[in-house]
Amino acid sequence: MKILFVCTGNICRSPMAEGLLRHKLKHAGVKAIVDSCGFEPFHVGDHPDSRAVAVSRKNGINISGHIARLFTEKDFDRFDHIYVMDASHYYHVKALARNNSDMLRVDYLMNLLIPGKNIAVDDPWYHDITAFERAFSKIDAACEEIIKTLLMKH
Repeated sequence: MKILFVCTGNICRSPMAEGLLRHKLKHAGVKAIVDSCGFEPFHVGDHPDSRAVAVSRKNGINISGHIARLFTEKDFDRFDHIYVMDASHYYHVKALARNNSDMLRVDYLMNLLIPGKNIAVDDPWYHDITAFERAFSKIDAACEEIIKTLLMKH
């Protein structure tokens, strides 16, 4: 299983999701490839936002070594599931899709918990640390659902 998380700059939500899912997979004994990326080129090469690092660290996860990268068309070939955080990410991914088959891999992360509602994991970047904690909590619940699904398949 290969899973990709997508957000805006790849410095907040998607690296938290990547680190969190990797942590959960390791503890569940499930092998999978997990990565994250974004659409905002301004942050390419940057480490995660310090607030994302702090919230992750508080939860026993170290994401400080992550390096932001951009989503590319090739990601459709590399990943089985591509989870976006909000509508803008969905439309950016859709714009790069080559066909309907590419889009079958794409879904909103929160649809794992509330199918078909396309609920966003709000961007915490413009807010204080509590917004990062709220985003982490939503991501955590969705990652639990991914783990459940993967464990049922094994």
